[in-house]
Amino acid sequence: MKIYLATGNKNKKREMIQLLPEHEIVIPSDENINFDPDETGTTFYENSLIKAKALYDIVHCPVIADDSGICVDALGGAPGIYSSRYAGPSFMKGKPDGTKISQEEQNAFLIAQLNDVIKRGNLPDAQYLHKERSCHYTCAMVLYLGPDRLFVAQETFEGTLINRIEDSCGDGGFGYDPIVFLPEYNKTVAQISAEEKNSISHRGKAVRVIQKIIENL
Repeated sequence: MKIYLATGNKNKKREMIQLLPEHEIVIPSDENINFDPDETGTTFYENSLIKAKALYDIVHCPVIADDSGICVDALGGAPGIYSSRYAGPSFMKGKPDGTKISQEEQNAFLIAQLNDVIKRGNLPDAQYLHKERSCHYTCAMVLYLGPDRLFVAQETFEGTLINRIEDSCGDGGFGYDPIVFLPEYNKTVAQISAEEKNSISHRGKAVRVIQKIIENL
C-alpha cells in the first residue's frame, strides 16, 4: 500500500520505512507537494489530526500523521507539543518570529532549565521529588482514510534526562535522543541501535497498533 506520511522530517520517514517495510512510504517533498499546515492544536492528537487531514485533502490517499515530543515531568510536561519549537525557558512555545534554534541549543537549554528547577526546588508536585529527572516521549499517530474513517494510537517512551549537557552522547536517532538516558540499557536513546529503539519507542509502539489496523482493512 502507498501511504503518505504527513511530515517534512526525513528522519521520521526513515523510521517509518523501517517500521512498515512492506508499504511504500512517501512524504510530501518526494512529490514536490507544498505542505506546511498550521499546528494549532493543544494536544498531540489534535496536531496529528490537523496534519493528516491537510495532506489527505491534497492526495486523497491513505495518510499517516504523527505528532510527538518530549515531556519533562518536573517541568509540568513541557515542552510537550512545542518540542520542535522550544527555545529555552524564555520561549517555551517557540520564538514569536517563528525562527527555530538548533537541536544542540534546544538540548542544552532543556538540561539547564531542568537543573535550575531542581536547584530551586520548584517542582510542580511532591510526586516528582523521587523522580525529578524523569521524562517521556509521547506520540499520537493517526491513520487517516477519509473524513469519516480514521484510527488513532497514542503511546509513550520513558527515560530520564542526563545530568549535564556534557554527558550528551550518541549519534543515532534524532531530536532530543542524545540527552534521554535509558537506565535499563545504561545508554542514551541516541546510543541504542535503530532496531532497539523501534522496539521500545513511542513511535514504534504506535506504529505497531496502526500496522495491525492496516492488516485488517
